[in-house]
Amino acid sequence: MPLTYKAMDFSKIKMVVSDMDGTLLNSNHEVSHRFFELFHKLREKGIQFVAASGRQYHSMVTKLDAVKDNVIFIAENGAIIREQENEISSTPLSQELVRKLISKIQEIDDASLMLCGKYTSFFDGSSSLFLNELIEYYSNYKVVDNFHTIEEEIVKIAVYHGISSEDFLYPEIQHFSKEVLPKVSGKYWLDINHIQAHKGNALKKVMEVKNIASHEILVFGDYLNDLEMLDLVDHSFAMANAHPTVKKVANYETLSNNNFGVEEIIARLVLS
Repeated sequence: MPLTYKAMDFSKIKMVVSDMDGTLLNSNHEVSHRFFELFHKLREKGIQFVAASGRQYHSMVTKLDAVKDNVIFIAENGAIIREQENEISSTPLSQELVRKLISKIQEIDDASLMLCGKYTSFFDGSSSLFLNELIEYYSNYKVVDNFHTIEEEIVKIAVYHGISSEDFLYPEIQHFSKEVLPKVSGKYWLDINHIQAHKGNALKKVMEVKNIASHEILVFGDYLNDLEMLDLVDHSFAMANAHPTVKKVANYETLSNNNFGVEEIIARLVLS
C-alpha cells in the first residue's frame, strides 16, 4: 500500500525523473502548460529534470521541445542516454539476437514489429494500422522491404499487438529472458532491449555523472518498464492509473496522468 506524500520532506531533492506516456503525458499524449511553468521553477532551484521513456529520442524531444536543452533524456527504455548533443550511453542489441528475434516475432499472430536504431526506426510496411499507431511514438522512421538488410545498430525492438502485449506477446518472448530484456511497456506494446538496458541502469549512470544519491531523487512511473528505476530510489511515485505491480513497488502514489499527478508533486517540491 503506497504511503501518503502529504508530510514528505522535499528539502534534499536535486533531481526529478519522469516516465512520459501514462505519466507526464495525458491520454492525448500532451504535456501540460502547468508542467512547463513548474519546469522553470525547478531550474531556479537547481533541480535537474530527467525524462525516461520507451519512446524514441526524437519523439521525446518533440514533446519537450521548449525545454529540451535543459533535460536529460533516457530513451528507448534506457538504451540511449543523451544530454543536449552529448551521448552519455548507448546499449545496442547484437545483430545475431536481432535476427533470431525477428524470426520469432514474425511467427506470432497479429504481431507487428519495429526495429529501433539510435535515431531512426525501421518498419516493413506490412500493417497500415500499426503505422498509424507508431507515428505517435516514433517521429523518425523508414519503411524497408526486408529487416535483415538493415545495417544500423539496433537498440530496441518494439512489438505491437492490438489486443494485449502482456497476454499475447510476452509469453512468446519470455524464454529469451537470459539473452534480452523483454518489457511490457503498455497495453499493446512489448519492448525488447539488451539485458542491461533498462531505466534503472540508465538512471544509475545519470546519478554517477551528476553525483546525485538515490535519496535526492523523485521518480514517477506507471508501467512495467518503470519498475527498476522506481525500485532504485526512496521517493518513488506510482500514478493512480498505474499497473497494479507498479503500485506495489512504488513507495507513494499520486494522482493520475490526466489529473496532473506529476505536476501535483513538483508543485509541492518547488514550494517546499
